[in-house]
Amino acid sequence: MTLTSPTRRGSAVAAVVTAVIVLSPMRSSAARDLWLEPRCRELPSSEIGPFVNLKDGSLLAIGDNAVIVSEDNGRTWSEPHKIHDGPKPGIPSRGVLLRTCDDVIVLVYMDFSTQESIVSGWDAATAEPPEGGRRAVWAIRSLDEGNTWMDRQKIFEGYCGALINIIQTNGGRIVVPVQRLLRNPGRNGQVTYSSADNGRTWKESNVIDIGGRGFEDGAFEGTVAELSDGRLLMFMRTTRDYFWRAYSDDGGISWHEIGPSRIDASNSPGYLARLDSGRLVLAWNRLALEGKKPRRGSASRDALSHSQRGNEVSWQRNELSLMFSDDDGKTWTRPVVIARSPGTEIRYPYIFERRPGELWITTRFRPHLRVRIQEEEFVRE
Repeated sequence: MTLTSPTRRGSAVAAVVTAVIVLSPMRSSAARDLWLEPRCRELPSSEIGPFVNLKDGSLLAIGDNAVIVSEDNGRTWSEPHKIHDGPKPGIPSRGVLLRTCDDVIVLVYMDFSTQESIVSGWDAATAEPPEGGRRAVWAIRSLDEGNTWMDRQKIFEGYCGALINIIQTNGGRIVVPVQRLLRNPGRNGQVTYSSADNGRTWKESNVIDIGGRGFEDGAFEGTVAELSDGRLLMFMRTTRDYFWRAYSDDGGISWHEIGPSRIDASNSPGYLARLDSGRLVLAWNRLALEGKKPRRGSASRDALSHSQRGNEVSWQRNELSLMFSDDDGKTWTRPVVIARSPGTEIRYPYIFERRPGELWITTRFRPHLRVRIQEEEFVRE
C-alpha cells in the first residue's frame, strides 16, 4: 500500500530552499553559555536529524510527517514532502531512521497524534501511573529514496517514553530498542523489536526488567550496537549511577547477561554506535561534572523517580562526553567533554556518520547542539 504519491527527485522532495539558519553560539543567552571542545566544528546544517545518506550523495532528514533533502551537505533543504496523507493514528514524526543494505529506508517513531500522557496523573506516593497512558510505536518504510512510503504499522501498543537508535546487523536484521511502561509498581522496562525483512514485519524480544519505582526509574531508553563477533550490546539508562548492559546472540530476539556496566552515567540516555572503522563510540552524560563529585537530587524529578535503594539520583546533563573503543567495549579511550553549558541541559545525543570518520553529533532538545568531529582526531591522542 503506497501512502503518498510518487515524486521525482528534483521536484517537491528536492526543491531546494535558498535560506537556512545555522546554529550560532551568540544567538541566545543559553547558547552563549555553550562551550565546545576545540576539535568540534559547527555543523553546516540547521537540522538535528535523524539523517540517512541517499544514493546520489544527498542527505535526507525526517521532521514531523515530512521528508526534506539537502544536496549541499545540509546548508539548504528542500521544501517538506509529506510522508502520510491520511488520518491518525500513527502520524509519522521524528524517530529513529535507517537505510538498510538493500536500500530500504525505515523510520520507527512514536505516535504523538493520539498519545495520552502519564506524567500529570502519576501517583508519587504509590509509584503508580494513571490508567490509560498511551504512546504507541509505529514503523513505515520507503523503497524509493523517501519519495513514497508504505507498510505503515503499529509495532508496539503501550507507553514508550523515547526511542534512541536503530541498527541493521551484518546478518541483515533490523533492531530497535523500545522502552515500555511496567506496573505494580510503575517503572520502565526495555525490549527490542527486530525485523528480518527490511521492516515489513517485526518481532518483540523478552522484557528486561531490573525493578524500580517511578516514572523515570527502571532500565530504559536503550541504545544498541553490533560487536565484531556478531553479538549485540545494549546500554540502558538507569537511576543506579551506571548504564546497565545486556547482550544478544540472536539479533535482538532475546537478551541475557543483564547487569551493571562499568560506565558511570547520570539518569540520562547515551548513544552507542559502531563506526565504519569498526570502533564503538559512546556519547553520554557522565555521573558527575568533570573533576567534581556527583550532585544529586531534583525535587520535581526525584518525586517521580525513586530508586529501590532510596538514594537521590544524579541528573547531570550540563556536560556531554565522548569516548571510543577498539575492542568491543572491553576498554575505552579517556572520556572527553565535547560540550558544556552551566545554564542549560545538553541531553539525548544523536550520532550520524556522514562519511567514514566524519561524525555529526546533535542533541534532541533545545538549545540543540550541532557539531561535527573527525574520529581520528579523538582516537590518536
